[in-house]
Amino acid sequence: MEVTQHLLKVSLFKRMMRIASTLLLCVAAAALCSCASSQGGRIVTKNGTRITSVRTTAYTHTESDHIQYGARTAVGTGLRHGTVRSAAADWSVYPLGTIFQIEGSPYIYQVDDYGSALVGTNTIDIYQPTKAHMKAWGVRNVNIRVLKWGSFSKSLAIMKPRAHHPHVKRMVSRIERS
Repeated sequence: MEVTQHLLKVSLFKRMMRIASTLLLCVAAAALCSCASSQGGRIVTKNGTRITSVRTTAYTHTESDHIQYGARTAVGTGLRHGTVRSAAADWSVYPLGTIFQIEGSPYIYQVDDYGSALVGTNTIDIYQPTKAHMKAWGVRNVNIRVLKWGSFSKSLAIMKPRAHHPHVKRMVSRIERS
């Protein structure tokens, strides 16, 4: 009888160990999932949000639709083309101040401009200092990593006084609805 009880205890112990190791594997899998979650083309990690296949175009300050603004952004600062570069986007998608990097590029981009053709799209317009650079960029689908999301409240503060322009009104409306 004593041997039978001992064998039952050993069998019960083995079963409990299998359950514990299965539970441990489930906890580890859940922890890994919390480090990187996917949201339809967006993968959120500790290193930022990776967004795949983002349509990018290029613009320059000498284009006919930008000449009236000169080499200035919607914020009023100078357009940048150094280590940190200017980018334009729909601020209801990529709010003012969003900082991102294009995979494979050493440059950092900051959303500090917007354009009427970008509203309602997920397109990011990359600033280029000349028309030749702009044409060389063309249209590219790239993967980006958002290092820091910008501010919808700062976007609204700049856009609300300009909401008499239809494209600005659309961005304001989209931010206020979300």
